[in-house]
Amino acid sequence: MMTMPVTAPPACRPAAVSPDTSALPRFHGIVPPLVTPLVAADALDVAGLERLVEHVVGGGVHGLFVLGTTGEGPSLSTAVQKELIGRVVRLVAGRVPVLVGISDASLAESVALASCAAESGADAVVAAPPYYFPAGQEPLVRWGRELAGRVPLPLLLYNMPEMTKHVLEADTIRRLADCPNIVGVKDSGGDLGYFADVVRVARTARTEWSLFVGPELLLPEACGLGGHGAIPGGANVMPRLFADLYAAVRAGDTARVESLRERARQLAKLYDIGHMPGRIVVGIKTALAAMRICQDAVASSFERFGADQRRQVAEILDALGIGMSRCA
Repeated sequence: MMTMPVTAPPACRPAAVSPDTSALPRFHGIVPPLVTPLVAADALDVAGLERLVEHVVGGGVHGLFVLGTTGEGPSLSTAVQKELIGRVVRLVAGRVPVLVGISDASLAESVALASCAAESGADAVVAAPPYYFPAGQEPLVRWGRELAGRVPLPLLLYNMPEMTKHVLEADTIRRLADCPNIVGVKDSGGDLGYFADVVRVARTARTEWSLFVGPELLLPEACGLGGHGAIPGGANVMPRLFADLYAAVRAGDTARVESLRERARQLAKLYDIGHMPGRIVVGIKTALAAMRICQDAVASSFERFGADQRRQVAEILDALGIGMSRCA
Protein backbone atom coordinates (compact mmCIF):
# COMPACT_ATOMS: atom_id res chain seq x y z
CA MET A 1 0.00 0.00 0.00
CA MET A 2 1.02 3.62 -0.22
CA THR A 3 0.90 6.95 1.35
CA MET A 4 -2.32 8.69 2.37
CA PRO A 5 -1.37 12.39 2.31
CA VAL A 6 -2.76 14.16 5.36
CA THR A 7 -2.62 17.66 6.71
CA ALA A 8 -0.44 18.70 9.61
CA PRO A 9 -2.09 19.13 13.02
CA PRO A 10 -3.50 22.64 13.50
CA ALA A 11 -1.18 23.17 16.48
CA CYS A 12 1.92 22.36 14.47
CA ARG A 13 4.34 25.27 14.97
CA PRO A 14 6.72 26.54 12.27
CA ALA A 15 9.64 24.18 11.94
CA ALA A 16 12.96 25.29 13.35
CA VAL A 17 15.21 24.35 10.48
CA SER A 18 18.95 24.62 10.04
CA PRO A 19 21.20 23.70 7.13
CA ASP A 20 21.49 19.93 6.80
CA THR A 21 24.96 18.91 5.78
CA SER A 22 24.58 15.25 6.60
CA ALA A 23 25.26 12.67 3.94
CA LEU A 24 22.15 11.44 2.20
CA PRO A 25 21.26 7.79 1.70
CA ARG A 26 20.54 6.44 -1.77
CA PHE A 27 16.78 6.88 -1.37
CA HIS A 28 15.92 10.38 -0.17
CA GLY A 29 14.06 13.58 -0.94
CA ILE A 30 10.63 13.79 -2.54
CA VAL A 31 9.34 10.45 -3.79
CA PRO A 32 5.71 10.89 -4.92
CA PRO A 33 3.33 7.96 -4.46
CA LEU A 34 2.26 7.94 -8.10
CA VAL A 35 -1.46 7.70 -8.84
CA THR A 36 -2.36 5.00 -11.34
CA PRO A 37 -3.94 6.62 -14.42
CA LEU A 38 -6.82 4.47 -15.65
CA VAL A 39 -9.41 4.50 -18.40
CA ALA A 40 -11.42 1.85 -16.57
CA ALA A 41 -11.05 -0.11 -13.33
CA ASP A 42 -8.77 -2.67 -14.98
CA ALA A 43 -7.14 -0.74 -17.83
CA LEU A 44 -4.27 1.74 -17.74
CA ASP A 45 -4.51 5.20 -19.25
CA VAL A 46 -1.23 4.70 -21.12
CA ALA A 47 -0.97 8.17 -22.60
CA GLY A 48 -1.93 9.69 -19.26
CA LEU A 49 0.73 7.66 -17.49
CA GLU A 50 3.35 8.95 -19.91
CA ARG A 51 2.30 12.55 -19.29
CA LEU A 52 2.16 12.03 -15.53
CA VAL A 53 5.63 10.51 -15.28
CA GLU A 54 7.11 13.37 -17.34
CA HIS A 55 5.20 15.95 -15.29
CA VAL A 56 6.42 14.54 -11.97
CA VAL A 57 10.00 13.68 -12.90
CA GLY A 58 10.31 17.02 -14.69
CA GLY A 59 9.23 18.69 -11.46
CA GLY A 60 12.51 17.78 -9.81
CA VAL A 61 11.49 14.87 -7.59
CA HIS A 62 14.02 12.36 -6.32
CA GLY A 63 12.18 9.11 -7.04
CA LEU A 64 8.79 7.54 -7.76
CA PHE A 65 6.77 5.12 -5.64
CA VAL A 66 4.21 3.02 -7.52
CA LEU A 67 1.48 0.75 -6.17
CA GLY A 68 1.09 2.55 -2.88
CA THR A 69 -2.16 3.73 -1.29
CA THR A 70 -2.40 6.79 -3.52
CA GLY A 71 -1.79 4.48 -6.49
CA GLU A 72 -4.65 2.18 -5.38
CA GLY A 73 -2.17 -0.70 -5.42
CA PRO A 74 -4.28 -3.24 -3.49
CA SER A 75 -7.27 -2.63 -5.78
CA LEU A 76 -5.43 -3.31 -9.04
CA SER A 77 -5.32 -6.68 -10.76
CA THR A 78 -2.01 -8.49 -10.93
CA ALA A 79 -1.90 -7.90 -14.68
CA VAL A 80 -2.32 -4.12 -14.28
CA GLN A 81 0.20 -4.03 -11.43
CA LYS A 82 2.83 -5.73 -13.56
CA GLU A 83 2.07 -3.60 -16.62
CA LEU A 84 2.31 -0.44 -14.52
CA ILE A 85 5.68 -1.41 -13.04
CA GLY A 86 7.16 -2.17 -16.45
CA ARG A 87 5.86 0.99 -18.09
CA VAL A 88 6.97 3.29 -15.27
CA VAL A 89 10.48 1.85 -15.17
CA ARG A 90 10.81 2.28 -18.94
CA LEU A 91 9.42 5.82 -18.86
CA VAL A 92 11.70 6.89 -16.03
CA ALA A 93 14.69 5.41 -17.86
CA GLY A 94 17.00 5.60 -14.87
CA ARG A 95 16.51 9.31 -14.16
CA VAL A 96 15.34 8.64 -10.59
CA PRO A 97 14.89 5.48 -8.51
CA VAL A 98 11.61 3.59 -8.82
CA LEU A 99 10.20 2.04 -5.65
CA VAL A 100 7.41 -0.53 -5.88
CA GLY A 101 4.78 -1.28 -3.27
CA ILE A 102 4.41 -5.01 -2.66
CA SER A 103 2.10 -4.97 0.37
CA ASP A 104 -0.26 -7.93 0.43
CA ALA A 105 -2.06 -10.16 2.90
CA SER A 106 -0.05 -13.02 1.39
CA LEU A 107 3.72 -13.04 1.81
CA ALA A 108 4.03 -15.26 -1.28
CA GLU A 109 2.21 -12.66 -3.40
CA SER A 110 4.48 -9.92 -2.06
CA VAL A 111 7.53 -11.96 -3.04
CA ALA A 112 6.10 -12.64 -6.51
CA LEU A 113 5.45 -8.94 -7.13
CA ALA A 114 8.94 -8.10 -5.86
CA SER A 115 10.37 -10.54 -8.40
CA CYS A 116 8.41 -8.80 -11.16
CA ALA A 117 9.74 -5.44 -9.95
CA ALA A 118 13.31 -6.72 -10.05
CA GLU A 119 12.89 -8.18 -13.53
CA SER A 120 11.47 -4.86 -14.72
CA GLY A 121 14.46 -2.92 -13.41
CA ALA A 122 12.96 -1.26 -10.32
CA ASP A 123 15.31 -0.11 -7.58
CA ALA A 124 13.57 -1.12 -4.33
CA VAL A 125 10.35 -2.48 -2.86
CA VAL A 126 8.17 -1.19 -0.03
CA ALA A 127 6.01 -3.42 2.16
CA ALA A 128 3.51 -2.82 4.93
CA PRO A 129 2.62 -5.70 7.27
CA PRO A 130 0.02 -8.20 6.04
CA TYR A 131 -3.43 -6.79 6.63
CA TYR A 132 -6.83 -8.34 7.47
CA PHE A 133 -5.90 -10.77 10.26
CA PRO A 134 -4.56 -9.20 13.47
CA ALA A 135 -0.97 -9.97 14.43
CA GLY A 136 1.27 -9.29 17.40
CA GLN A 137 4.76 -7.88 17.13
CA GLU A 138 6.50 -11.26 17.28
CA PRO A 139 4.73 -12.53 14.13
CA LEU A 140 5.56 -9.21 12.45
CA VAL A 141 9.24 -9.75 13.21
CA ARG A 142 9.01 -13.20 11.59
CA TRP A 143 7.19 -11.71 8.60
CA GLY A 144 9.82 -9.00 8.16
CA ARG A 145 12.71 -11.43 8.37
CA GLU A 146 11.22 -13.88 5.90
CA LEU A 147 10.23 -11.15 3.44
CA ALA A 148 13.64 -9.48 3.61
CA GLY A 149 15.30 -12.83 2.99
CA ARG A 150 13.19 -13.64 -0.06
CA VAL A 151 12.78 -10.42 -2.04
CA PRO A 152 15.47 -9.72 -4.67
CA LEU A 153 15.55 -5.94 -4.13
CA PRO A 154 16.30 -3.63 -1.20
CA LEU A 155 13.28 -3.43 1.10
CA LEU A 156 11.77 -0.47 2.94
CA LEU A 157 9.39 -1.26 5.78
CA TYR A 158 6.11 0.64 5.68
CA ASN A 159 4.24 1.66 8.84
CA MET A 160 0.64 2.34 7.72
CA PRO A 161 -1.62 1.57 10.70
CA GLU A 162 -4.71 3.23 9.20
CA MET A 163 -4.81 0.63 6.43
CA THR A 164 -3.16 -2.44 7.96
CA LYS A 165 -4.49 -2.12 11.54
CA HIS A 166 -0.97 -2.92 12.75
CA VAL A 167 1.74 -0.65 14.07
CA LEU A 168 5.30 -1.69 13.31
CA GLU A 169 6.57 -0.75 16.72
CA ALA A 170 9.98 0.90 16.95
CA ASP A 171 11.33 -2.07 18.90
CA THR A 172 10.13 -4.41 16.14
CA ILE A 173 12.00 -2.27 13.61
CA ARG A 174 15.05 -2.42 15.88
CA ARG A 175 14.88 -6.22 15.89
CA LEU A 176 14.71 -6.23 12.08
CA ALA A 177 17.67 -3.89 11.69
CA ASP A 178 20.08 -6.82 11.41
CA CYS A 179 18.48 -7.86 8.10
CA PRO A 180 20.94 -6.44 5.55
CA ASN A 181 18.33 -6.23 2.80
CA ILE A 182 16.16 -3.82 4.80
CA VAL A 183 17.30 -0.31 3.87
CA GLY A 184 14.79 2.02 5.46
CA VAL A 185 11.35 2.88 6.77
CA LYS A 186 8.37 4.81 5.44
CA ASP A 187 6.08 6.02 8.22
CA SER A 188 2.57 7.20 7.41
CA GLY A 189 1.23 7.10 10.96
CA GLY A 190 1.46 10.87 11.45
CA ASP A 191 2.97 10.54 14.96
CA LEU A 192 6.22 12.50 15.16
CA GLY A 193 7.05 10.90 18.51
CA TYR A 194 6.98 7.50 16.84
CA PHE A 195 9.05 8.80 13.93
CA ALA A 196 11.64 10.13 16.39
CA ASP A 197 11.84 6.65 17.95
CA VAL A 198 12.48 5.13 14.50
CA VAL A 199 15.19 7.71 13.85
CA ARG A 200 16.87 6.71 17.11
CA VAL A 201 16.78 3.06 16.06
CA ALA A 202 18.44 3.92 12.75
CA ARG A 203 21.09 6.10 14.38
CA THR A 204 22.00 3.23 16.67
CA ALA A 205 21.77 0.27 14.30
CA ARG A 206 21.65 1.36 10.64
CA THR A 207 22.91 4.86 9.97
CA GLU A 208 22.62 4.28 6.20
CA TRP A 209 18.85 3.73 6.31
CA SER A 210 16.42 5.95 4.38
CA LEU A 211 13.70 7.39 6.63
CA PHE A 212 10.59 8.84 4.98
CA VAL A 213 7.46 10.43 6.35
CA GLY A 214 4.12 10.03 4.59
CA PRO A 215 2.07 13.05 5.79
CA GLU A 216 3.48 15.70 3.53
CA LEU A 217 3.06 18.76 5.74
CA LEU A 218 5.23 17.12 8.39
CA LEU A 219 8.28 17.08 6.09
CA PRO A 220 10.15 19.90 7.87
CA GLU A 221 9.63 18.40 11.32
CA ALA A 222 10.53 14.91 10.10
CA CYS A 223 13.76 16.15 8.52
CA GLY A 224 14.53 18.09 11.69
CA LEU A 225 14.32 14.83 13.61
CA GLY A 226 16.72 13.13 11.21
CA GLY A 227 14.48 11.98 8.37
CA HIS A 228 15.50 12.04 4.73
CA GLY A 229 12.35 13.04 2.87
CA ALA A 230 8.67 12.55 2.21
CA ILE A 231 6.36 10.51 0.01
CA PRO A 232 3.74 13.21 -0.66
CA GLY A 233 0.59 12.57 -2.67
CA GLY A 234 0.37 16.25 -3.52
CA ALA A 235 3.57 15.97 -5.55
CA ASN A 236 1.51 14.25 -8.25
CA VAL A 237 -0.08 17.65 -8.83
CA MET A 238 2.71 20.06 -7.83
CA PRO A 239 6.03 18.19 -7.83
CA ARG A 240 8.15 21.34 -8.01
CA LEU A 241 6.49 22.74 -4.89
CA PHE A 242 7.58 19.77 -2.81
CA ALA A 243 11.02 19.55 -4.39
CA ASP A 244 11.53 23.22 -3.52
CA LEU A 245 10.18 22.66 0.01
CA TYR A 246 12.67 19.84 0.53
CA ALA A 247 15.52 22.00 -0.79
CA ALA A 248 14.52 24.83 1.56
CA VAL A 249 14.49 22.43 4.51
CA ARG A 250 17.95 21.16 3.56
CA ALA A 251 19.21 24.74 3.24
CA GLY A 252 17.78 25.78 6.60
CA ASP A 253 15.74 28.57 5.01
CA THR A 254 12.96 28.89 7.60
CA ALA A 255 11.06 31.70 5.86
CA ARG A 256 10.97 29.86 2.55
CA VAL A 257 9.98 26.61 4.26
CA GLU A 258 6.93 28.27 5.80
CA SER A 259 6.01 30.09 2.59
CA LEU A 260 6.12 26.88 0.59
CA ARG A 261 4.35 24.88 3.27
CA GLU A 262 1.52 27.40 3.19
CA ARG A 263 1.09 26.64 -0.52
CA ALA A 264 1.16 22.94 0.33
CA ARG A 265 -1.61 23.56 2.88
CA GLN A 266 -3.69 25.22 0.18
CA LEU A 267 -3.12 22.23 -2.10
CA ALA A 268 -4.11 19.89 0.74
CA LYS A 269 -7.65 21.29 0.55
CA LEU A 270 -8.06 18.78 -2.29
CA TYR A 271 -8.06 16.05 0.34
CA ASP A 272 -11.01 17.46 2.27
CA ILE A 273 -13.58 17.64 -0.51
CA GLY A 274 -16.59 15.55 0.38
CA HIS A 275 -16.77 12.83 3.01
CA MET A 276 -16.40 9.66 0.98
CA PRO A 277 -13.66 7.13 1.67
CA GLY A 278 -10.87 7.57 -0.84
CA ARG A 279 -11.51 11.30 -1.31
CA ILE A 280 -7.75 11.95 -1.18
CA VAL A 281 -7.11 9.72 -4.19
CA VAL A 282 -10.17 11.02 -6.02
CA GLY A 283 -9.20 14.63 -5.30
CA ILE A 284 -5.73 14.17 -6.74
CA LYS A 285 -7.01 12.33 -9.81
CA THR A 286 -9.68 14.97 -10.40
CA ALA A 287 -7.03 17.70 -10.23
CA LEU A 288 -4.81 15.83 -12.70
CA ALA A 289 -7.77 15.42 -15.05
CA ALA A 290 -8.47 19.16 -14.81
CA MET A 291 -4.83 19.76 -15.71
CA ARG A 292 -5.30 17.46 -18.73
CA ILE A 293 -2.58 15.09 -17.55
CA CYS A 294 -4.56 11.88 -17.11
CA GLN A 295 -8.09 10.58 -16.72
CA ASP A 296 -9.78 10.31 -13.33
CA ALA A 297 -11.11 6.74 -13.45
CA VAL A 298 -10.52 4.76 -10.24
CA ALA A 299 -9.89 1.10 -9.54
CA SER A 300 -11.36 1.07 -6.07
CA SER A 301 -14.98 1.36 -4.99
CA PHE A 302 -14.58 5.13 -4.81
CA GLU A 303 -16.99 7.52 -6.50
CA ARG A 304 -15.82 10.11 -9.01
CA PHE A 305 -16.53 13.66 -7.99
CA GLY A 306 -19.72 15.30 -9.12
CA ALA A 307 -20.06 18.75 -10.67
CA ASP A 308 -19.97 20.67 -7.37
CA GLN A 309 -16.91 18.81 -6.15
CA ARG A 310 -15.14 19.33 -9.48
CA ARG A 311 -15.87 23.03 -9.15
CA GLN A 312 -14.17 23.01 -5.73
CA VAL A 313 -11.12 21.31 -7.25
CA ALA A 314 -10.96 23.93 -10.00
CA GLU A 315 -11.16 26.73 -7.42
CA ILE A 316 -8.27 25.26 -5.44
CA LEU A 317 -6.15 24.94 -8.58
CA ASP A 318 -7.04 28.47 -9.68
CA ALA A 319 -6.05 29.85 -6.27
CA LEU A 320 -2.67 28.15 -6.65
CA GLY A 321 -2.21 29.59 -10.13
CA ILE A 322 -2.63 26.25 -11.86
CA GLY A 323 -6.02 26.56 -13.50
CA MET A 324 -6.60 24.22 -16.42
CA SER A 325 -3.00 24.08 -17.60
CA ARG A 326 -0.19 21.90 -16.41
CA CYS A 327 2.02 23.44 -13.76
CA ALA A 328 4.91 22.02 -11.72
